[in-house]
Amino acid sequence: MTQIWAHRGARAEAPENTLPAFELAIEQQADGVEFDVQFTADNELVVIHDETVARTTDGQGRVVAYSLAQLQRLDASAGKPEFAGVQIPTLAQVLEVLAPTKLELNIELKNSVEDYPGLEEAVVAMVAEFGLADRVVLSSFNHYSLKKLQSLGAPSPIGMLYSDPLYRPWRYAAKLGVDALHPPARYVTSARFVRKAHAAGLAVRPWIVNGERRLERTFRWGVDAVFTDYPARALALRDAVADVY
Repeated sequence: MTQIWAHRGARAEAPENTLPAFELAIEQQADGVEFDVQFTADNELVVIHDETVARTTDGQGRVVAYSLAQLQRLDASAGKPEFAGVQIPTLAQVLEVLAPTKLELNIELKNSVEDYPGLEEAVVAMVAEFGLADRVVLSSFNHYSLKKLQSLGAPSPIGMLYSDPLYRPWRYAAKLGVDALHPPARYVTSARFVRKAHAAGLAVRPWIVNGERRLERTFRWGVDAVFTDYPARALALRDAVADVY
């Protein structure tokens, strides 16, 4: 059965990549969550998607230009007034919330725009500290970073994110030595795509799958998980069509 992974938490109803968004994903009984990790100016691991703070906080400028203390003085409610004052969390704070659950965790390393030397080592070490390697998938759009994770002997599965069209992406991913394809949902166009990936030993987890028709297709085609902004809605639909697929 296709798993439902909350994209940046339950971000349609709570500010993305914040503790309330992850707590809501837990409450809604998602199978997993996805979130993004970057470094601060003082080399602390924080959970935020954009390389700048303007879209999701009341600040301006690059994430990496802020110290942790400065970042956590920003309001990260992202235009949701009922969450006013919520902070950008550290990776440790997020893992403290998620560790007691059974959720799978997809940690995306945001190192395809900013160069974050040592990000791979720091994330792997933090995951190990919490004893979560068997519940974590590490992913990135930076495929050099994926190779570095392999060279470090990272025990967690590795997912290959991509946004441009790839010809037979399962072949490229197999050569790269990763464990999963994380394609844009629009590129997963048939059950054949999923069969080819599975035959290459790869899980398939498309993003971002919000619409009912696309969700139904991905369930029918047997993808391993979907990243969605609406986990409760996706879970209800999956349950409704479970006898069909």
